[in-house]
Amino acid sequence: MWSPDRRTALLGLLALAGCGLTPVYGPNGAGQRLFGKVRPRDPQTYQDFAFNRRLGERLGGEGTDYDLDYRITVGVVPQAITTDEVTNRYSLNGTADFVLKDRAGRVLAQGRVSNFTSYSTTGTTIATLSAEGDARSRLAEMLADQVVTRLLAASSQLPE
Repeated sequence: MWSPDRRTALLGLLALAGCGLTPVYGPNGAGQRLFGKVRPRDPQTYQDFAFNRRLGERLGGEGTDYDLDYRITVGVVPQAITTDEVTNRYSLNGTADFVLKDRAGRVLAQGRVSNFTSYSTTGTTIATLSAEGDARSRLAEMLADQVVTRLLAASSQLPE
């Protein structure tokens, strides 16, 4: 089995240092162009609240430089069906379409992300509703993380 020695590790670090990559959240990183400057649209659903909360955690508080509009779509798909034809597990398949605009209304970044999660229905009605709500919240947070990743990838193209 091959294992790198110190010289190989040092050469690898030197190669990375010379390639011009800068940490997105580091000093002079492109992420600073977004941090505390993005205002997501007003939430209308429980999922929107979870989505906006996660955006705030990742991008700082609401700003006034950029507006983020988005639309979350969720499909519910039965996953585990017993021989008695009772569904005891559902999958939530979600997409988020997003558009980042500057104050003049110019589109700076846009795209679509998708993800999924699931929940079980093997308890009481209250437990099932709680599990579904938790799954929807997790899905919204995962979609928000993906949107932030896309925005950070595009942030080097944003005006300073």
